[in-house]
Amino acid sequence: MKNIEIYQNAFVESLSVDKETVNEKLEYGSIPEWDSIAHMSLISELESKFSISIETDDVIDFSSFEKGKEILKKYKINV
Repeated sequence: MKNIEIYQNAFVESLSVDKETVNEKLEYGSIPEWDSIAHMSLISELESKFSISIETDDVIDFSSFEKGKEILKKYKINV
């Protein structure tokens, strides 16, 4: 599975949404499913799937689907 698929699936599983909901325009708080609890679930899922540990500042800055892709580059994960 490609990194982008792993990344998208993390959103689908953590937020309990359909794959169609996960796109470049998705932002934290833009849907009821992406609340603070789901956010931490998403971070945990990404850490597990990519075998990384995301720093606290990056957890806070992770505000959208696109921003998450930028943050993962810092950890040498290209999606």
